[in-house]
Amino acid sequence: MATLSLNNLKKSYGSTEVLHGISLDVADGEFVVFVGPSGCGKSTTLRMIAGLEETTSGIIEIGGREVNNLEPKERDIAMVFQNYAIYPHMSVKKNIAFGLRSSKMPKPDKEKRIQEVAGILDMVDLLERKPNQLSGGQRQRVAIGRAMVRDPAVFLFDEPLSNLDAQLRTQMRLEIKKLHQRVGNTIIFVTHDQVEAMTMADRIVIMKDGHIQQVGTPAEVFHKPANTFVARFIGAPSMNLLAGQIEGATARLKGDVQVAVPTLENAGRRDILLGVRPDDLHPNSGNPIIGGKVILREPLGSETLIYVDTPSGEIIAKADGRTPPNVGDIVELGALPENLHIFDTESGEALT
Repeated sequence: MATLSLNNLKKSYGSTEVLHGISLDVADGEFVVFVGPSGCGKSTTLRMIAGLEETTSGIIEIGGREVNNLEPKERDIAMVFQNYAIYPHMSVKKNIAFGLRSSKMPKPDKEKRIQEVAGILDMVDLLERKPNQLSGGQRQRVAIGRAMVRDPAVFLFDEPLSNLDAQLRTQMRLEIKKLHQRVGNTIIFVTHDQVEAMTMADRIVIMKDGHIQQVGTPAEVFHKPANTFVARFIGAPSMNLLAGQIEGATARLKGDVQVAVPTLENAGRRDILLGVRPDDLHPNSGNPIIGGKVILREPLGSETLIYVDTPSGEIIAKADGRTPPNVGDIVELGALPENLHIFDTESGEALT
């Protein structure tokens, strides 16, 4: 296991800069997930850590050692790719053993290590099978096993679940999380799926256009988004954002709607976006902030999403799945003051 440090990392292709000086410290044994839309730079960052892309400037350290000029095999990392990249003509055992091909480990020790990894991944009974006899999830476990067998300082995962169906994705998320709890290696995991990020990470790194927008625990990025991009990107459905002005402890929204909000220091009078997550907004629940007519329902079983047309715009709230309001009903939507978020309209940054 090892720490990982990125210091002012930049990457350019010709005159086009795609990473704009990102910095991050990852603790020993931490599970960190990079998440963001396509083209934000997360996979490029991972490939630079792995040594598959050269850095334009900046320093990468693994275990306190600068690795910028080291070949991938010298960096003590192992990478699991989006496609399984396992050999179809080899058995599971030989595919896993391939990770030790350049090791000087004695043969008995290699065999012991293969059996240990197969046991952790629950694949002992599958060692003699060929990849075409395995399910998608089992093939992905083989790829993980080939990385694990080397016992690297850092595991790098590049969207390893994107080729799996929904049920297998859920299963593999749990397996990778359990694997991390058992072996404790440092893991950097790249995904575009915010659900994967929220359910797996110790900390999440949210990226956009080659910049880090926020680094925090899943709870921090969900409940205290740093800006409107994070507020919209994390959470499904995303946060409601209503335009207005703030003055003192009152937000004045479109349609002459006034909402009491926590007083902000030195906020003055300015244009703002008032944010509230659908999870925190409920009909007829007390602490009313805005009313409107239900125009659409989405039943989800235990709860129902309701789309409400208000004087300030359409917003989404959550109602009890057993007794949701009907389309056409007029409802008052309530939220606790501490669950309201205020963002500066011009910069998009959260005001605290």
